[in-house]
Amino acid sequence: MNQPLAERMRPSTLDEYIGQEHLVGKGAVLRNVIESGSLPSFILWGPPGVGKTTLASVIARTQERTFFSLSAINSGVKDIRETIETARSQRFFSKPNPILFIDEIHRFSKSQQDSLLGAVEKGIVTLIGATTENPSFEVISALLSRCQVYILKPLEAADLCKMVDHALSRDEVLRTMDISVESYDALLRVSGGDGRKLYNALELTISQSEKGRPVVITDASVMAAVQQNLALYDKAGEQHYDIISAFIKSMRASDPNAAVYYLARMIEGGEDPLFICRRMIILASEDIGLANPNALLLANNCFQAVHHIGMPEGRIIMSEAAIYLACSPKSNSAYMAIENALGLVRQTGNLSVPLHLRNAPTKLMKDIGYGSDYKYAHNYEGTVSDMECLPDDIKGKSLYQPGNNGPEQKIRESLRLFWKEKYGY
Repeated sequence: MNQPLAERMRPSTLDEYIGQEHLVGKGAVLRNVIESGSLPSFILWGPPGVGKTTLASVIARTQERTFFSLSAINSGVKDIRETIETARSQRFFSKPNPILFIDEIHRFSKSQQDSLLGAVEKGIVTLIGATTENPSFEVISALLSRCQVYILKPLEAADLCKMVDHALSRDEVLRTMDISVESYDALLRVSGGDGRKLYNALELTISQSEKGRPVVITDASVMAAVQQNLALYDKAGEQHYDIISAFIKSMRASDPNAAVYYLARMIEGGEDPLFICRRMIILASEDIGLANPNALLLANNCFQAVHHIGMPEGRIIMSEAAIYLACSPKSNSAYMAIENALGLVRQTGNLSVPLHLRNAPTKLMKDIGYGSDYKYAHNYEGTVSDMECLPDDIKGKSLYQPGNNGPEQKIRESLRLFWKEKYGY
C-alpha cells in the first residue's frame, strides 16, 4: 500500500481516538462540547504528532459538518477568501456551519489572519486552528478573542503502546503478517510523544525485516532501521535538526554561502521561518556577542520583520540577516561568562549577598547594616569604585574573559584600568 501507516491508522470516531483524555475522554470539556452539537471556533495548541489534525477531522465527522482544510505553509489570502465563499454558498438553514481547519495557523501573517475575522464573526465557518506555537504570541488578539484555546499534550507511553497494538491488530496490511513486540522502549524513545514518528518508526522497522519470516520488534531492530533511514523516517525531525545544525555551524564558521544554502533548504522544506529567526538571535549572542553587539539587534529585527510580513518576502530578510551574521567577527565570551557563573553557583550554592549591596527599604534593615558602606559609582573617578560586589567566599573570581577581537580588546583595556589586580585582566 502506498498510503503511510500513520494515515491508514487515522481514527474516524472519538472512541477510536487515542490520547488527550483531559480533552476528549468521557466527561472531558471538549468531548462535552462536541457531543452537545454546538461548536465554538477554537485553536488546538500542542507539539507535532499529538492528534490536532486528526481531532479536527473526527469532530467534523461526528457532527456531520462540511470540512475545509488549508495549510498555512502553502495558502494565502486568496485561498482563504475562495474557501470562505465556497462555505458561504453551501450554507443551509438546517445544516451546521462548515468547519474551516487551518494547520499551522501561526505561520499566517497578520493580514492573512485578518481575512478570517469576518467569516468567524458572522458564523459562515467554524474555525479550528492548529499550532505548535503559543497562540498568545502568534495569533492576532482579534482572532484569539473569538476562539477557545485547547492545549494538547505529548502522547504518554501508555497511549503510544496502545497505538502500536492497534496498528498490529487492525491495520489491513500489518494484521496479515506475523509480528510480535519484544520491547516498546526504542519505539517510545524515537517517537518522543509524537504519534506520527511512532508509526513511521514502526513501519520502517517492519519494512527492514526479512521477507517471509516472523517479525520481532526489538530495541536493536528499531534503532538500526531508524538510523539507516533518517531522511525517510523523519524529514521533519532528524533532518530538521541536522539542517538547522548545519545552518548555525556555517554562520559560526563565517561561511555565508553555506549559511544561505542551508537557509534555502529549510525554506523550501517548509520550516517555520520564526524558528529559523529565533536560532539566528541565539547565534548572535552565543557566537558573535560583544565582538559585534549590533548582530543581536539585527537578528531581533529580522524576527520582528518576518513576523509582521510573513512569507515569501520574509526569505529576503532572513537571507540578509544570515549573511550579516556569517560575516561578523565572532566571540563566545558572553556565553562562556554565563556558563562559568552557572557552574560557580551550582558549586557554591546560595552565598550571602554582601550587606552593602542589599536593599534597605525599612529602618530596621538600615539599622542592621543593609546598604551601609555602599559606594555610589558616579561619585568616583571613571564612575568605578573599588567596592567588593561578589560574596566573600568567591571574591576575585573572574567569570568574563574578553575575546580576542577588536571591540573586546578595548573592553579588556578598560577593565585593566580598574580590575587588573583583582580579576587578573
